[in-house]
Amino acid sequence: MRILVTGGAGYIGSHTAKLLAASGHEPVVFDDMSQGHDWAVKWGPIERGSLSDRGRLAEVLGRHTFDGVVHFAASALVGESMSDPAKYFRNNTVGTLNLLEAMREAGVGTIVFSSTCATYGNPLRVPIDESHPQAPVNPYGESKLMVEKMLRWYGEIHGLRWIALRYFNAAGADPDGEIGEDHDPESHLIPLVIGAAQGKRPPVKVFGTDYATPDGTAVRDYIHVTDLADAHLRALDRLGSGEASQAINLGTGRGHSVREVIEAVSRVGGTSVPVVESPRRSGDPAELVAEPARARNVLGWACRHSDLDTIVRHAWAWHEKRG
Repeated sequence: MRILVTGGAGYIGSHTAKLLAASGHEPVVFDDMSQGHDWAVKWGPIERGSLSDRGRLAEVLGRHTFDGVVHFAASALVGESMSDPAKYFRNNTVGTLNLLEAMREAGVGTIVFSSTCATYGNPLRVPIDESHPQAPVNPYGESKLMVEKMLRWYGEIHGLRWIALRYFNAAGADPDGEIGEDHDPESHLIPLVIGAAQGKRPPVKVFGTDYATPDGTAVRDYIHVTDLADAHLRALDRLGSGEASQAINLGTGRGHSVREVIEAVSRVGGTSVPVVESPRRSGDPAELVAEPARARNVLGWACRHSDLDTIVRHAWAWHEKRG
């Protein structure tokens, strides 16, 4: 298959492009390079462009014959979405609408969408399954939920076939060390902790030590980026074999606290991690953990790399290599 990978020069997109190529498919990256990297595009051609440019989208989709789209391109900083909501609705929601229209006009009828557990908002129960109410508490989650609703209507009206994958916490790096996580600014816990341990970043801030969790710090479900990439490939395959359009959680079903992550980095790196305890951040739930049964049942998917020490070991090697 030839697959358009929007945001394919970014973190999860590049890992997915690598796996697509390894599986015999041709990934064609579409990226405006605002957050992507040239070094992350190694497994197929790149078409530079923005989702805001309807003409460029039409040109790319008209010039290639695509069997489907994997859609990662988005703005993804929760805090920024609270200060600049227009950016998130413009980039994530309107940008995806432009993509869906270009796909419709080009006759491309299959998409796997990078959604998020942020569509659930503050959890009413843990673990969170796909029937949990969706009530986002920030514009980032709202922008992704709006896309999920658009997918459903495009499916009903235009016959679009789709799967929305609701990630919990993406983490880790390519086991071969070819690509990894490199955000600016960096907001993810594991690279921040590793950077602090390697002396490349300030002491890591622990936001909140008084949550109702075993050690008082927030608990999250961390999933290896290579396992995430595998889920996207499986979703494409299932859609191709007639699987129904639907939303699916991607997580391990097990949470780890901030302190557990710090301990894992210290253990893997063989060094202490400088820490500063800080007050809670507004809007941070105590615990976010997925119920991944639907991913197992529908996609035949299981995590292979997502134990915490493996995630940290691969991420540590990547950041050490990057210098």
